[in-house]
Amino acid sequence: MIKKLVLVFIAVIAIHGYGQQGTTSPYSFYGIGSLKFKGTVENRSMGGLSIYNDSIHVNLRNPASYAGDNLAVWGGESRPVKFAVGGSYTSTGLKSSNSSDNASSTSFDYLAINIPLGKFGFGFGLLPYTSVGYKLESINSSGNIDNRFEGEGGLNKAFFGLGYQLAKGLTAGIDFQYNFGNVKNSIVAYQYSDGVPTQYQSRENNRSDLSGLNLNFGLSYKTMISEKLELVSSLTFNPESDLTSKNERSISTITINSNGQEFERNTIETDLEAIGLEETDLVLPSKFSIGAGIGEPRKWFVGVETTFLKTSKFSNELFSNDTSYEDAYSFSLGGFYIPQYNSFSGYWKRMVYRAGVRMEETGLNINSESIKEFGISFGVGIPVGDARLFSNANFGFEIGKRGTKNSNLIQENFINFQLSLSLNDRWFNKRKYD
Repeated sequence: MIKKLVLVFIAVIAIHGYGQQGTTSPYSFYGIGSLKFKGTVENRSMGGLSIYNDSIHVNLRNPASYAGDNLAVWGGESRPVKFAVGGSYTSTGLKSSNSSDNASSTSFDYLAINIPLGKFGFGFGLLPYTSVGYKLESINSSGNIDNRFEGEGGLNKAFFGLGYQLAKGLTAGIDFQYNFGNVKNSIVAYQYSDGVPTQYQSRENNRSDLSGLNLNFGLSYKTMISEKLELVSSLTFNPESDLTSKNERSISTITINSNGQEFERNTIETDLEAIGLEETDLVLPSKFSIGAGIGEPRKWFVGVETTFLKTSKFSNELFSNDTSYEDAYSFSLGGFYIPQYNSFSGYWKRMVYRAGVRMEETGLNINSESIKEFGISFGVGIPVGDARLFSNANFGFEIGKRGTKNSNLIQENFINFQLSLSLNDRWFNKRKYD
């Protein structure tokens, strides 16, 4: 049954996610797109909180989670192999000072596996990290279209991580991440004759193929501070790294029909090598997260986490726009509650209820306005399959807003629906009989 659920889930996400943009945010116009990966569904349902690690869920933001204690219910002999896959659907209302629109997107969010081996643990997988997807128009003083902007693409991460248990409750880990992907955009500059669009228009086409390596270090510590209460703390650090961008640019002559469809007539390639832009370097800024919380193991937990991102060092030589970057910051508060995790007769008592809130300074500063984001989230983890393996399906729901209507900008009011499977299996059993 579990295998069938996995196949159906992946098929649904693949069908709906293929050919669609992972975002419809106008703010994905800037940099290398909007940040797509913000943790697993379990993390996002707690306001993005990622400091809590356990033996039955994959935590993709802290590689220290790959190692840990063996399950007591398995005699302390082993812990499960963890498999996780997730996707999401987002509905967004876009509002400016004089207009509004609606958009939606469906996307695959992550695929990962965590394999224990004694005091070690290994993790590897794939996730879309940033996403670009927008269609924008600027209007001139006569009320006609001045420019049309379109973009698509994003940055993906393939990762391999190693965790190790240094002592009881203390684990450390490192992720090796390979970044790859591309960003494509186009700009049509409209020309008019006596207020009527000319027959031929010009379009600039840009493409950047991105690649590079970076590291993610993690540390996690748990300790009992009383008979029932456990203190949990966590930190992660991503050092600054570079992305290599191989760039292409061309100028096309196009015609546009009454439905806005563009038809290319001829294209001239731009010699970017002559102006030193054929290959450029982009800075992936350093990132530091720290958090702590308290709770009763396998019963309830509440924690806080802050993240600092040096986005002020980001730059993109190929694309110029009216924006600047400042250091980003985010704050998360969240937790979970389990009525009775080992109630094999009471199915609903084994469900996990999650909630959280997050506030974020995205690092974008446009027209002297800092772009902020806010979200309130809820979620539930539903047990599936063999109760002895603690597998579950996770549903998340978040409402929030991004941006502002000030300074001719756009405010996004979004609703996110997230779904994941967190499946466990036991691979390394000690033989009871020879």
